[in-house]
Amino acid sequence: MTGTLYGLGLGPGDPELVTLKAARILKAVPVIAWPAPDTGPSFARAIAASHLPGGQMEIPIVVPMRAERFPAREVYDAAAGEIAAHLDAGRDVAVLCEGDPFFYGSFMYLFERLAGKYPTEIVPGVSSIMAAAAAAARPLAARNDVLTVLPGPLPDGDLQARIEAAGAVAIIKIGKHFSRLRALIEKLNLLPQAMYVERATLTEGRCLPLADVAGNDAPYFSIILIYKGGEDWAGLAGAARGSRL
Repeated sequence: MTGTLYGLGLGPGDPELVTLKAARILKAVPVIAWPAPDTGPSFARAIAASHLPGGQMEIPIVVPMRAERFPAREVYDAAAGEIAAHLDAGRDVAVLCEGDPFFYGSFMYLFERLAGKYPTEIVPGVSSIMAAAAAAARPLAARNDVLTVLPGPLPDGDLQARIEAAGAVAIIKIGKHFSRLRALIEKLNLLPQAMYVERATLTEGRCLPLADVAGNDAPYFSIILIYKGGEDWAGLAGAARGSRL
């Protein structure tokens, strides 16, 4: 009998948004694995920390956070091999995932290497997009609105075409692309409909109209929400500001 591989979605950052199922598994598994930058702490490990009983074996998966390309395949090959050794020994392994494992999550690369060989269970997590909408106090989409999720690094031409075709838009992976994205949104005359949410659900998070954001860059954990659909929600945006994001 081999161990079971778990992909645990931990949500956007607030430990209270970890699901009951994920918390139960965190307390039970003998091995946890988590993505880590090559400098600084792991965000996923920090979210899970209060749910861990202590004494578990841990596998940090160091993924360099750099603009230049790095040998990602080798990183995930090595991590999969280390995880497989525990599974072969009959030990369950939980891989900690910020947000949801299958929504732009790095767990997918371990899943493709291991799921065909070992029992695997995916535990969904609260997406940062839903957390951002809650922080902005503005619904994402309704009725027949088309919600489009766009990665910020896409070229302007692709972004413009997809924004123009959508009823509602969530732009993720903003970071160093912030000033370019803001300029494009302004060019499309959509600044009044755009909200900016940074580090949703965390105490240091903030939420404000995109037009009011100063500076030329943003942290990686930030989202721009644009609503173009038929509902009149502009007056609701920010209604819940002042509460914890």
